[in-house]
Amino acid sequence: MHDRVPISLLSVLFVGIAILYVPILVLIAYSFNASSLVSVWGGFSTMWYGQLLHNDQILDAARLSLEIGLVVATGAVLLGTLAAISLVRFKRFHGRLLLTGMVNAPLVMPEIITGITQLLLFVSMLHAFGWPHRGFTTIVIAHIAFCTAYVTITVQSRLQAADRSLEEAAMDLGSGPVRAFLDTTLPGILPALASSWLLSFTLSLDDLVISSFVSGPGAGTLPMVIFSKVKLGVSPDVNALATLIIAAVGACVILAGYLMRRTELRRRIEAQMAEQPG
Repeated sequence: MHDRVPISLLSVLFVGIAILYVPILVLIAYSFNASSLVSVWGGFSTMWYGQLLHNDQILDAARLSLEIGLVVATGAVLLGTLAAISLVRFKRFHGRLLLTGMVNAPLVMPEIITGITQLLLFVSMLHAFGWPHRGFTTIVIAHIAFCTAYVTITVQSRLQAADRSLEEAAMDLGSGPVRAFLDTTLPGILPALASSWLLSFTLSLDDLVISSFVSGPGAGTLPMVIFSKVKLGVSPDVNALATLIIAAVGACVILAGYLMRRTELRRRIEAQMAEQPG
């Protein structure tokens, strides 16, 4: 006989879900509001989506944020994976304690402190070397700095659970260390790499505080533009923009979940076939 979940726990679960998703549903509904007043329903209309497509400020900011997010996510995954491999595979090396501290520090450091320190660093580098000028480059560097920490933690936990014997068997059969890692270990940590990439992309796309410190003239990201508009009062075109972002993120999450599930299912099938006697 199956145990039943207490009604009190289900109630708490539904309340928590409602607090999270009901405001999102309200925002989506009001993105189709014909009235220019956000709090007054004036009928169904898609006019704000049309105006959004002709808003060059928002489109340029969205394009910049997407470009930054793609570069940051890719760079953070590369650096974070290398850091995770170093911490898992090499137990003793000079600077291990320092690397561990540098990996964990961004996870607990307030964003405003990170933004100030990054700003001081870039200003000092600009005076000393004439580079980098605040803009796309400085935002990318700053975002990679804190996204790498999340990637390292995620990939490190997956690497620690990976079966090292498969990699050793591949090397016994003649593969080099790099080829053995790519053929045996890499497929097993691909879900962690994919989730880390998506997490880094989301964190970069969502960041406001650090971007505000390290950005320059003409380099306003999408959160910065939205925040500047919200300070003057929420406009319906912002609701339309938020609805499009929610739809895009939801589609990416569903696609990533499907790919990760398919990869895991394939891995289980291959493991079962390998266990069957020839």
